[in-house]
Amino acid sequence: MAHEDSAGTGVNRELLKRQVGESGRGQRLDLVAARLFPDYSRARIQAWIRSGHLRIDGRASSVREKLLGGEWLSLEIDVPPCGEWPAQAMTLDIVHEDQAILVVNKPAGLVVHPGAGNADRTLVNGLLAYCPDLAGVPRAGIVHRLDQYTTGLLVVARTLPAHLALVNMLKARQVSRYYQAVVHGRLAGSGTVDAPIGRHPVRRTRMAVNERAGKSARTHYETLATYGHYSHLALQLDTGRTHQIRVHMAHLGHPLVGDPVYGGKRRQRAPLGDSIAERCVGQFARQALHAGQLAFTHPVTGVEMSWQAPLPDDLAELIGALEAEYK
Repeated sequence: MAHEDSAGTGVNRELLKRQVGESGRGQRLDLVAARLFPDYSRARIQAWIRSGHLRIDGRASSVREKLLGGEWLSLEIDVPPCGEWPAQAMTLDIVHEDQAILVVNKPAGLVVHPGAGNADRTLVNGLLAYCPDLAGVPRAGIVHRLDQYTTGLLVVARTLPAHLALVNMLKARQVSRYYQAVVHGRLAGSGTVDAPIGRHPVRRTRMAVNERAGKSARTHYETLATYGHYSHLALQLDTGRTHQIRVHMAHLGHPLVGDPVYGGKRRQRAPLGDSIAERCVGQFARQALHAGQLAFTHPVTGVEMSWQAPLPDDLAELIGALEAEYK
């Protein structure tokens, strides 16, 4: 991924590159590109092919061109200037701040970035009010995201060089991200889920393990404690796919407590029994996931840094109730 200013207009141009795998041999360009760039609709992909913004090995092509496998697709898009997003003052939990980066502890319910259905009152809007200079950085400095109802730490770049350095560190898997979660079922010991993730083939707003068209995804987990039919886990990401932990744990048959999307029948049958613990589980209003630790090499000073954020009250209460009931 590369960024540059488009003809001095203040619009940041972003270049994304993906290589076509063997599974793309003989398939149409637009179909393969829609899988490789899952953040964008097929209609938008087709429009970019026609306009020359999406190219094969540097050359323009047609929507219906058949691929051989091994080609490089490059997608050049303009990122709207952050000035189009209103700066809106809000209370932010700033864990660390210096000239190059901010580390923020995000609460549940706060959307990270403006988008469909969330035009404002996002973390980005709050960051622009807190630090107006972020209007000159792609996506107001956001380099990785947390789901709306996931709590915890994320880093924000305050300058273009810091943004590029952090993006490259994430791609090189040099940013350590540690989470805690409560899942359904008894999961003993530790392990790794190594299963590619892509758009769900039918429900396009969801992600799924997709062996054929997904991107590589790896999640490590360790069981901290088991409580009846529930487990408290520590998790570490090697990759940062959308909904990765939620998808991987559901794939294992241990969906997160409270997950409204991937909880499946477990979510629908969440107990509302007489015990405090079961009521806490049944009434937990979001996925039980917290990004509790973040570590990386500072993009300017080169110093190894790490931060921790305590469990939010609702998750601490859930774990406390389970521990009291089952220990």
